[in-house]
Amino acid sequence: MPQPIDIDADALGRWLDDHAAPGQGERPVLELLTGGSQNTLYRVRRCENRMVLRMPGARADAARLDGLLREIRLVRALSGTDVPHARFIAADDAGTVLGKPFYVMAEIDGWSPMNGGWQAPFDTDLDARAGLAFQLVEGAAKLGRVDWRAAGLDGFGRPDGFHERQVDRWLKFLAAYQVRELPGLDVAAEWLRRNQPAHYTPGIMHGDYQFANVMYAHGGPARLAAIVDWEMTTVGDPLLDLGWALLGYDGENPSSDGFYLDMTGMPRRSELLAHYESISGRPTDDIGYYLVLANWKLGIMLEKTYAASLAPNSKVDPAVATAMGAMVPQLMTTAAELTRTAGA
Repeated sequence: MPQPIDIDADALGRWLDDHAAPGQGERPVLELLTGGSQNTLYRVRRCENRMVLRMPGARADAARLDGLLREIRLVRALSGTDVPHARFIAADDAGTVLGKPFYVMAEIDGWSPMNGGWQAPFDTDLDARAGLAFQLVEGAAKLGRVDWRAAGLDGFGRPDGFHERQVDRWLKFLAAYQVRELPGLDVAAEWLRRNQPAHYTPGIMHGDYQFANVMYAHGGPARLAAIVDWEMTTVGDPLLDLGWALLGYDGENPSSDGFYLDMTGMPRRSELLAHYESISGRPTDDIGYYLVLANWKLGIMLEKTYAASLAPNSKVDPAVATAMGAMVPQLMTTAAELTRTAGA
């Protein structure tokens, strides 16, 4: 049975008209896409026009409201850039129309690798599949080269001391829920403390940049349609997004499973680094550091899901819990092993 939608469609329609949204004068028809305690997505249809409305969930706290306002600020800043993203239409920062802040974006005509794996032709055409990885890396490069100050993002993050904060911040985060020993955690942490980049050029970084958080256009050749899920975005070191994009690469070639996708046919790491450099203008000589940090940090993030799965009356999908249970130690082991090849 469809879940009731507690949104005043008439008020929303008037607001959309005031902001020159597609479908002028048409009463919007809403469809719930996702719901929960964080953010809720609705498809908004006005005749043949399709948009997506994003707003905090029913149980969202003040931090989540602040988080959505950050997203609004970011997607406004990306308007007019060459970064693949859902086109920003309008936002109600004050929450005067629907009682909460929200924003509306164009619906993405594309597919996610998380919905059934590689879509045709990438499921069988390995040459075409390789293009998905080049496009993933290119998206990170384009995001990182945006002039964030000119885009109005001063104060959006704290780039000074970014790397100096990483280890202590994430160990403190882990301490709040850690339920088991994680071999490799301390080895990688100490190596990261000793091997922070001496210099880096700040830029916009997604913060969780991987196949799970992008969408591709239908059909070949590969084309990145949009980067999605901006909750962890900040102004920091964009090369960390490249490290995320290369998760699964513990050498020149990716592991066969890539953690959650079949990586058969994907390019060599050196090819992807060269492509990133050509688009971003940033050197990737220190990629070893970023690979260690990306594996280590993702392990800490996913351990929170695993820990939650052990709680009484947990709502974590058992299949997800099982996957996290195995994946987190693998990530930590990989991070520790990479310290031996990433430099002194």
